[in-house]
Amino acid sequence: MARVLVDTSAVFALLDRGDTNHAAAVGTLERLKRRRIEPLLTNFIVAESHALALGRLSADVARRWLLTNVWPIERVAEDDESKAVTIIARYADKSFSYTDATTFAVMERLGIKTAFAFDPHFQQYGLQVL
Repeated sequence: MARVLVDTSAVFALLDRGDTNHAAAVGTLERLKRRRIEPLLTNFIVAESHALALGRLSADVARRWLLTNVWPIERVAEDDESKAVTIIARYADKSFSYTDATTFAVMERLGIKTAFAFDPHFQQYGLQVL
């Protein structure tokens, strides 16, 4: 089964009906389901998404999302974290977060070339974005 990495920006757009990307996110998720493409999160994205929902939406929304998530979660490995530091150092002209960089490393390790994201950093790194 094909997989796509889901970024925090997409998770938040799905959760927040007032987000400017909400309709696009819902449409993209429906296309993924029809094409039987499996969404994948990292444990860092889970933590970041939960914190963002908690801070910008509510504790109830954040808790409900965390407790009902059915998407597989790939743990960021120690080697991914080392690679993330290298990515941040190499791309000094970019503002990649540590979570962004670990996500890029995980995607490379798993051979995933496409992200479900609204964050321009994925394209800046050379990845495809839905």
